[in-house]
Amino acid sequence: MKIHLLAGAAAAALLAAPGVGVAQSDPAALEARIAQLEAQLAELRGDVAASRAAQSAQNAEIVRLDRQVAAAPTPATTPPPPAPPADGFRVGNNTVKFGGFVKADFIASSYDGGDPGNGDLLRDFYLPGSIPIGGADESTATDFNARQTRFWLTTEGLLGGRKVGTRIEMDFQVLPGAGDQRTTSPSNLSLRRAFVTVDNWLFGQEWSNFQNIGVLPDTADYIGSSEGTVFARQVQVRYTRGPFSISIENPETTVTPFLAASRIIADDNSLPDVTARYAVTRPWGEASIAGIVRQLAYETTGVGAIDSSTMGWGLSAAAKIKVGEKDDLRIMLSGGEGIGRYVGLNFANDAVLDASGELEAIGLIAGFASYRHIWTPQWRSNFTYSAQSVDNDRSLISLAANKSSQSVRGNVIWTPLPALDLGAELMFGERELESGASGQLTRLQIFAKYGF
Repeated sequence: MKIHLLAGAAAAALLAAPGVGVAQSDPAALEARIAQLEAQLAELRGDVAASRAAQSAQNAEIVRLDRQVAAAPTPATTPPPPAPPADGFRVGNNTVKFGGFVKADFIASSYDGGDPGNGDLLRDFYLPGSIPIGGADESTATDFNARQTRFWLTTEGLLGGRKVGTRIEMDFQVLPGAGDQRTTSPSNLSLRRAFVTVDNWLFGQEWSNFQNIGVLPDTADYIGSSEGTVFARQVQVRYTRGPFSISIENPETTVTPFLAASRIIADDNSLPDVTARYAVTRPWGEASIAGIVRQLAYETTGVGAIDSSTMGWGLSAAAKIKVGEKDDLRIMLSGGEGIGRYVGLNFANDAVLDASGELEAIGLIAGFASYRHIWTPQWRSNFTYSAQSVDNDRSLISLAANKSSQSVRGNVIWTPLPALDLGAELMFGERELESGASGQLTRLQIFAKYGF
């Protein structure tokens, strides 16, 4: 209707426009002009219809989308992941951490040279220098204990722009008196480590810098490779820079009297022991080489007074080598003269006195090899061989002095839960004297250990 009105109005305007006279004098031209106008109006009407159709489709799509959004369920708000638990807690400028483990041991031992007495540490740990020799072969002795239980406390902080840390570590390996298994089985608290670090410096009691604890075997026994490893904790001052470390450590000399097999703890040193170590870590594993130089001294007063000193030295190389993706081989080889108290839990003394009261350093060589195999993520086994041989001067020492020791052990350890280990280990150890006499120890050790 509106289109027709527009057409009429356009025609009237055309007729009223200037030059209409020409059209009036030519009806054919006027008809053509009107036809052209009607064609243009028809085209305009088509465009309007198409525009209306497009607008209707767009409005329908908007309505559909609005309905779809309205019908969709409101998504639940996903809570943020929980924050990881704090590692330690703050005290002033320091982060304080506490940890340790609880360990229970169940030990059955057979000694072919006689049982050690109640309270003897050999009943709890493998001490090669204490294996009985020459006594009666008794039946199996069984001992339960939890004395390896340990705890530690550390602090870390920045003070005056310097990184400062401390560590205190204790366990219960010291028995009161001769020990008491009749009623409460008590154990005394014993200091293991206590030191402070300031940047690259360490002051206090720590593992000797001559030792590499990172390669110690994974065993049920406290040490395992006892006769073959460097093993000492003592007060020291150490400086570490990158792979290199140097220390001065508490001196002490153990002496064998002339033609005897006993031990004198001299306590007469005037110079500290000096150690240096170089350690590297590579894709194949880790390794270190360490050296020690020390004074050996012994002094007495009165009739037959002794005042003697000499030098001791030693080298120790250690490595942990990856085998395949999960297994590893751990080895150590140590040797020198006058380092007896550092190796094998003082299996041999540092020096021996000659007939004139002069000290002579005792030589030794020791080492171990241990292979760890991972069966599954929860099961693993370790197979370890350890040995020490002492180079005694037979003209200065008793035939009852220690000559050599060796041990072999294998275990299986199950980790059913993180930080919980349950394991069993079978070992055989032997001690031999210069006389050729020997004693053997066979032990089955079962343990449960939980770290926290």
